[in-house]
Amino acid sequence: MKTAIIIGAGPAGLTCAYEMLKSKKIKPIILEELNEIGGISRTVNYKGNSMDIGGHRFFSKNEFAMNFWQTIMPVQGKPSKDDLILNRYKNLNPSGPDPENTDNVMLLRNRISRILYLRKFFDYPISLKFETLSNLGLYRTFVAGFGYVWSSIFKKKEEKTLEDFMINRFGKPLYEMFFEDYNKKVWGVSPANMSPDWGTQRIKGLSLIGALNDMFKSALHIKNKNNVETSLIEEFLYPKKGPGQLWTNVAHEIMNMGGEIKLGTRVTKINNDKGKIVSIICETENSTVELAGDYFVSSMPIKDLFECFENKDIIPKSSYEVAVNLSYRDFITVGLLVSKLKLINKTSIKTMGNIVPDCWIYIQERDVKIGRLQIFNNWSPYMVNDCENTIWIGLEYFCQEGDSMWNMDDKEFIDFAVSELVKIDVLYKEDVKDAVRIKVKKAYPGYFGVYDKFNEVRSYLDTLENLYCIGRNGQHRYNNMDHSMLTAFECVKNINNNILNKDNIWNINTEQEYHEKKL
Repeated sequence: MKTAIIIGAGPAGLTCAYEMLKSKKIKPIILEELNEIGGISRTVNYKGNSMDIGGHRFFSKNEFAMNFWQTIMPVQGKPSKDDLILNRYKNLNPSGPDPENTDNVMLLRNRISRILYLRKFFDYPISLKFETLSNLGLYRTFVAGFGYVWSSIFKKKEEKTLEDFMINRFGKPLYEMFFEDYNKKVWGVSPANMSPDWGTQRIKGLSLIGALNDMFKSALHIKNKNNVETSLIEEFLYPKKGPGQLWTNVAHEIMNMGGEIKLGTRVTKINNDKGKIVSIICETENSTVELAGDYFVSSMPIKDLFECFENKDIIPKSSYEVAVNLSYRDFITVGLLVSKLKLINKTSIKTMGNIVPDCWIYIQERDVKIGRLQIFNNWSPYMVNDCENTIWIGLEYFCQEGDSMWNMDDKEFIDFAVSELVKIDVLYKEDVKDAVRIKVKKAYPGYFGVYDKFNEVRSYLDTLENLYCIGRNGQHRYNNMDHSMLTAFECVKNINNNILNKDNIWNINTEQEYHEKKL
């Protein structure tokens, strides 16, 4: 049996190992620098309250990903705790497990996300309902409408930047209201200095004209040719205890099938020679080990991958310089346990404690640095130790390792984060009961700087016959969880069928359709 060395125990690496073991041709050995499973899709537990790092909806238009998740964790067959209390109906799996009696279960959850702007809620993506126009006010509505018409008539023929991409679809006023400042928070640079690639992978087919079409179709009950109303998904699957629970289950399956997972193991050197990877040198707390293999699969950041290559003199200088200068954005989450929120639930959606129903809220307010707010009670009531009397929220900040936010000590940063929510009327300071701060390095691959020369990096990587780059950081692409899984699936397919061309792996998540749009 041949051996594959897989770097990273996130969704891509774990899916890759699982699929290899199913084929019974390859033994995978996973090397993970952290002592945790799941990568950025892990769940962090703090005093019985669970945090989903980054927020992960288990939804895909791809049948492989949906089947994979439901094979590992079946969909609930009985109501969850909050649905029982609120008497909410869901179309459950008749043969599925009861989440009140078992942990190994996927919950059906409602998809609700909104934007907080002008201290008011707006749909995400932007809709053209009366509430939206009312919240904007007559003047802003007129300016936005005129700007959209102007951009439609005088459309930019070439979209050189993310700013061009967004203005073409929404007009300049709406771009400035709902996209410009938020993207500056996320990336630390203006969309005018970013590649439009991020837009094609994350926003894709969304546009103002699309919002109008959906509004009229919904009002007139018009169905598409497949008899499915064209709209955003209304439900998604979610593991009872958060995404890390599912990936921990996958890790157990891998080990039960004969695979190996080495946690706390950092790759330090990669021996590249004559168009192949020969071996990998990795370090644990107590030892240094060299591992040889037939195949090498990397989901580690490409910048780190190139810095680990031993024979740098055989790498084209331009490829190496681009790779080691790729940009990343780092991530900080503050978990706050609070007795109540100041936000009022004005929707018709029933929630425990009548809290706002959102899984996350995009904070578009310009006078604070927070980018997004998660409400973990709405992801799963089982993630909160006392979901009937407390609210467990996550405050998300985008930063750069070594900058002022990253270097603040925990107490100072938590106090700063709480003050921001007080400032925008989300909560009262005295209602905060407990807090924790979590840092994540290289959470988001950057689409600026030297990114426009990334093809030079890919060109060299494709010359290494037995190296396969998968996942978000492995491809330096803002992949969703299912996209990362699909890169792994294609990787294993290529290996099993001796396919040397890797275009099918790199081409995942290049389709021009929004991820959360129904087919």
